[in-house]
Amino acid sequence: MIKKLLGSATLFLMASSAFANECEVTVESNDAMQFNTSNVVIPASCSEFTVTLKHTGQLPKQAMGHNWVMTTKANGQAVATDGMSAGLDNNYVKPDDERVIGATDIIGGGEQTSTTFSVEGLSKDEEYMFFCSFPGHIGIMKGTVTLSS
Repeated sequence: MIKKLLGSATLFLMASSAFANECEVTVESNDAMQFNTSNVVIPASCSEFTVTLKHTGQLPKQAMGHNWVMTTKANGQAVATDGMSAGLDNNYVKPDDERVIGATDIIGGGEQTSTTFSVEGLSKDEEYMFFCSFPGHIGIMKGTVTLSS
């Protein structure tokens, strides 16, 4: 009987944990200028979404820093270009850039950071992307953001 109750409690906790985590994702980056995924899916049931970025490498942010920036696909390159002149102190994102939907700080090897942003104004008819805005990284470090039904 105890074993059966413990099994049910474990199953309940696992289900609760899975439900609580549907509005967040962890993305890893490394010293080889790579993300570990090329697509992030945001469930339609989420009103906000959290991205945690982990840098699994060892190089400092000044040499091989990474961030995670989300924009529309149409705005991605322009946001990255404007971010270069914003500099490291601004995480290579132009301050108050209205084209940016969500962005983390720049981090170096062994560090992690998160961003939480509203997804209520996003449209399934729009194409979204994510990328690293460290100068030159968008060429390799990018992917799509998909809104699910």
